[in-house]
Amino acid sequence: MARQPVRVILLLACLAGLPAFTPASVLAQSGQPVTVTVQSTRDPVDKSYRKMIRGMERFERERAMAPHAPLRFQLLPRSPTVDMRGITLRVAGNTVSIPVPVAEDNSFVLPRDSVALREDAAVLANRKTTSMTWRAQIITPGLPPGTRRLGDMRLECRVGVEAGLVSNSSPLFSWINEALTSPEQVCGSPNGNYLYFAERPLFSVRLRAGERVETLPFRMLYAGGEQSKTDLQYCDCQVMLDRTFYAPIWDASWPDDTLVEFEYMEDAP
Repeated sequence: MARQPVRVILLLACLAGLPAFTPASVLAQSGQPVTVTVQSTRDPVDKSYRKMIRGMERFERERAMAPHAPLRFQLLPRSPTVDMRGITLRVAGNTVSIPVPVAEDNSFVLPRDSVALREDAAVLANRKTTSMTWRAQIITPGLPPGTRRLGDMRLECRVGVEAGLVSNSSPLFSWINEALTSPEQVCGSPNGNYLYFAERPLFSVRLRAGERVETLPFRMLYAGGEQSKTDLQYCDCQVMLDRTFYAPIWDASWPDDTLVEFEYMEDAP
């Protein structure tokens, strides 16, 4: 939603019983409606430009985890009815509106702009914000098909949490989530619960580092297999549950070059 002025007509009858307000005093004296220009409010779940820039800065500081990977952000469906075609994106502040090109896979690079940063701009899409989920996308080029690199995923988590992209909790307790979580807590703990999404429905996920190979247990697939219908409305996995998995990004015994290998449902025996 743009921060464009809207015209609000203040009527005396609407102000009865409210605290004193300067335009109301003028209205009371003149007996005529007063037109006041105000700034429209931002949807509170839209993404903060400042936070996303902080995520980009974290990527630069810690890119040794993924030395050959670029940083992009990506939009993914959260609602079963959302149309992911033709999404447009922009950075909107008080005086700036900067279009952000969106690729065919709905990924994008966020431009840096000092005015947008100073004005605490929002990053806005032409969809309801609760209909999509946002993620950092860090992928080393040249990996074998159907694989990811664990170091890339570690950095994705840190960047995504720093950028304020994840929204997996009830709005009733979101203030607690903001106060008690950090990239270190979420990405450095086995209880961090940072969800990843594969390209297609998953049958299994394996880790491979040299001769060491392990298959992830079922509890690390499908958002833990514990999401009730009520819980799903607060999880950004709700329409991609069969593509979700957790990765042991907190476990230092797996090096950054560990390959994460996917076996998809259509490929399963």
